[in-house]
Amino acid sequence: MAQNKTMLVMNGPNLNLLGKREPGVYGSGTLADVETMCRDYAKSAGYDIDFRQSNSEGELVTWLHEADENAVGVAFNAGAYTHTSIALHDAIKGISNPVVELHISNVHAREEFRHKSIMASACIGQISGFGVRSYTLALQALIDHLK
Repeated sequence: MAQNKTMLVMNGPNLNLLGKREPGVYGSGTLADVETMCRDYAKSAGYDIDFRQSNSEGELVTWLHEADENAVGVAFNAGAYTHTSIALHDAIKGISNPVVELHISNVHAREEFRHKSIMASACIGQISGFGVRSYTLALQALIDHLK
């Protein structure tokens, strides 16, 4: 059986609005642009991407559970759920896959409520503040971790 070479890239609430929502914070690129960038980056490293977005916390939890069987690692921009979701923290703790938390903006330079990540202690690391490049940095961190 061939080794699984798929990485899951998960996006939480409001990330479907990239390019429209606060372009001064998140840039003018769309989520489709981010997906293309991730696919190209992963392909150059010998990996495939399963790229998803949901505004539903429960759906994100289910995808994390499924990732344990269908992916080798997860790059996860949980959006606002980063700061509120014990369910996502517990789902990450409950799977064997490495998960990298990522953010387009520097959450530590924004509103106080964004400074605390509920998920961080369950993840292998956090990348924030590098614009959409945070996605490829998260993928690189996963690749390095998997080696």
